[in-house]
Amino acid sequence: MSLTALDDDTLRSFAIGAVFSDFDGKINSLDFHRTQDLLITAIDDDSVRLYDTANAKLLKTTYHKKHGADRICFTHHPNSAICSSKYNLNTVGESLRYLSMYDNRILRYFKGHSDRIVSLCMSPINDSFMSGSLDHSVRIWDLRVNACQGILHLRGKPIVAYDQQGLVFAVSMEGGAVKLFDSRSYDKGPFDTFLVGGDTAEVCDIKFSNDGRSMLLTTKSNYVYVLDAYNGEKRCAFSLESSANTPMEAVFTPDCQYILSGSGDGNLHAWHIQKGQEVARWNSEIGVASCLKWAPRRAMFVAASTVLAFWIPDYSKLSGNETLKHPKVAAK
Repeated sequence: MSLTALDDDTLRSFAIGAVFSDFDGKINSLDFHRTQDLLITAIDDDSVRLYDTANAKLLKTTYHKKHGADRICFTHHPNSAICSSKYNLNTVGESLRYLSMYDNRILRYFKGHSDRIVSLCMSPINDSFMSGSLDHSVRIWDLRVNACQGILHLRGKPIVAYDQQGLVFAVSMEGGAVKLFDSRSYDKGPFDTFLVGGDTAEVCDIKFSNDGRSMLLTTKSNYVYVLDAYNGEKRCAFSLESSANTPMEAVFTPDCQYILSGSGDGNLHAWHIQKGQEVARWNSEIGVASCLKWAPRRAMFVAASTVLAFWIPDYSKLSGNETLKHPKVAAK
């Protein structure tokens, strides 16, 4: 289905189309490739797994027992990714690895962070990427060079995100502040700072909408905010059920009309941004979702905990033919 065809009824029709549970532990992070039908996951069992999202098929599994697998994101190449380490951060300092999924090689180490990386993102326009760490720093890297290209020392737990044009990046700080930087001249400091009025809770996640007009924040106080990306004005806010041990992730749909989020009660929610209303709610069937992402090329999203679930439209609901069954749930 075309992504431009998303509407309230289409969202309400979504159901689980495939499930993968053949791994041990929680999925720590996942990422869709921007131009290919691929999904990559980093899991507590120290594995990195690559999936074909067009056919809901596991393509490859690699294990990383020395370093572990925590945050992960694709590079521009469909067979390579950046992965952060869980182990040996203080002893060897190999906090980030440039992985080749094609032949299971580490192409490059990136050393510098002294504590766990909590946020990782790739520039949409070049070979730059950013990492935010519990060592209170954000580092800017280049895939082609081992050495860090730039560093920002910040208070709090820094969450980072590029806008879709790669011209601006956002960094969260303590007290709920979000600072915006020009990616070409970040050394001059932020050009703007947004505060979500009345909420000083730690920011758990930041995302920009595809059109660049909105920012999505989730906070430790169990709120999801949509802000105007130009002036920081709050467009809407939604409250979630709390989850003590699992930060919530939310996501824009590619058409920028809706946001989806997990919740501490194990439900998934969809809201219409312009109307400020909830339009759909589902039982996730996998408990509290630790990761939630929408596929950039398809009417599909994935939710993950200790299970990975692919959600797609149930065309029998859209056709109005109640005699047709829901999409088959494939246990992989």
